[in-house]
Amino acid sequence: MADTLNKSELVSAIAAETGQSQSAVSSVIDAFFGVVATSVGSGTKVSIPGWIAFEQVHRAAREGRNPATGESIKIAATNGVKVSAGSKLKAAAK
Repeated sequence: MADTLNKSELVSAIAAETGQSQSAVSSVIDAFFGVVATSVGSGTKVSIPGWIAFEQVHRAAREGRNPATGESIKIAATNGVKVSAGSKLKAAAK
């Protein structure tokens, strides 16, 4: 299983790399994800070329099956989020 870098570890690593305080880095990360959430929620695609892109996707209403009973159920239309890795991120994972 792969290791996990949680938010506090990420904040510490960025603070060490940049020389900024951990509270300043944490504020920037919180603001970044706040702006991403607001933008994607309003239908605006957020893209950092080569690294990552976030966009809202619409899922149409459809019919499904309850796996326990086999009964048909209606699944309502909804919006979701698509996150795509850019070329630099894909290359780093190889």
